[in-house]
Amino acid sequence: MLSEELKEKYQLVVGLEVHAQLLTESKMFAADANQYGQSPNTLISAITLGHPGTLPKVNKKAVEYAVRMGLACDSEITRYNIFSRKNYFYPDLPKGYQITQDKGPICVGGTVPVKLSDGSERVIRLNRVHMEEDAGKSIHLAGEPDTLVDFNRAGTPLVEIVTEPDIRSSEEAYVFLSEIKKLVKYLDICDGNMEEGSLRCDANVSVMLKGAKEYGKKVEVKNMNSFRNVAKAIDHEHERIIGLLEAGQEIISETRTFDADSCTTASMRTKEDLNDYRYFPEPDLSPVVISEEWLQSVKASMPALPRELFAKFVEKYGLPEYDAAFLTESKEIALWFDALCSKTQNYKAASNWMMGPVKSHLNESGLDIAEYPVKPEALADLIALVDGGKVAFSTASKSIYPELANAKGESALEIAQRLNLIQESDEDSLKPIVQSVLDENAKKVAEYRSGKKGLMGMFMGEVMKKSKGKADPKVATRILTELLEN
Repeated sequence: MLSEELKEKYQLVVGLEVHAQLLTESKMFAADANQYGQSPNTLISAITLGHPGTLPKVNKKAVEYAVRMGLACDSEITRYNIFSRKNYFYPDLPKGYQITQDKGPICVGGTVPVKLSDGSERVIRLNRVHMEEDAGKSIHLAGEPDTLVDFNRAGTPLVEIVTEPDIRSSEEAYVFLSEIKKLVKYLDICDGNMEEGSLRCDANVSVMLKGAKEYGKKVEVKNMNSFRNVAKAIDHEHERIIGLLEAGQEIISETRTFDADSCTTASMRTKEDLNDYRYFPEPDLSPVVISEEWLQSVKASMPALPRELFAKFVEKYGLPEYDAAFLTESKEIALWFDALCSKTQNYKAASNWMMGPVKSHLNESGLDIAEYPVKPEALADLIALVDGGKVAFSTASKSIYPELANAKGESALEIAQRLNLIQESDEDSLKPIVQSVLDENAKKVAEYRSGKKGLMGMFMGEVMKKSKGKADPKVATRILTELLEN
């Protein structure tokens, strides 16, 4: 473990390469179904396998999804797109080459703003977003001498999101990846599932002396299946590289693999050993030309993005940033909350319900908000009952809300009436109840009047018991105060 003083001598420099599988119905250049979890080698065709005489055809929906990603990141969209062949030989690459974009990515530049735990903001620049097809998958079963190959994944549409070397800490890398996952899910172009491999990340890590102008030699780390493991791998490489430099050793530009059990990396191959990919234009694909008309139609179909909804929740609805961050973490939650706010003016109460009872209900029942039985207007009616003094929040959350979530079709008011929960706010009806509580607790009344004002809570508790929870707390408190102070 290196000292913090030694770490401070160097600047960590990280660039990320993120592969996102696109949620198209078919593959990038063939009509094979694009699905996860099917039996091995059942989603393949002569085109996917690269048989002689077959011709690929570009998936228009994949191009649209790539453009959506670029627009979300304020990238420049390339109008004239050429695909290239990236040649290498590996068992899971059926054609012996991968169709990708080399010199001309569909999206150039762009930025992704991120917010760190200390509240500071950073803007991570993108170098490019380009389209390509995925390879198949080699399967190494425990105890088996042979490697099996499943080509179902071969040809799956991908976008590769490549950052500039702007990331300066493992936390920044983690937050950036979280933002990318959120973006692709908001855009409906990728499910963001790292465990299934639909979102994968490689990290390029180097260090340089503070104040230096040239970057140090970088190493690439692969095989990380979670954002937390990406952060751990970066932290490990940060210390390992500094240790080598301090020992006077040279940094080898290499590809390393990450071991999640030991949180360490190991060398796979040096960059000098890598194949020459011999990129050249794909001869079987015509250039893809993006017209202004089509680009404008994609722009018009763009959904609201997380940062746009965050700004709306803070500026229009007046919510704290903490609430807005929670509510925009999921697209479905954000849109459901926005619909709720169209039915009520008490935006903070709506946020409290979302972060409290609604979140608890979804967690306990294992439901997504799409399966949630309560409609926004129904929850808005419940909020109105509380705001109107008809029921207390505790009564609404503990008694009415569970009934509402049972989806029996009753309104919040109907449930409250059926359970006899409407608060009593008539002073003439409440005053005898309050007086009886004071009569039964004469000693406590004397203590209150002698200065123990904290007893007010005890009196209120007794009033609520006698009224069976139906006393309006505001009215009851006013009556109590008047009687106790006289």
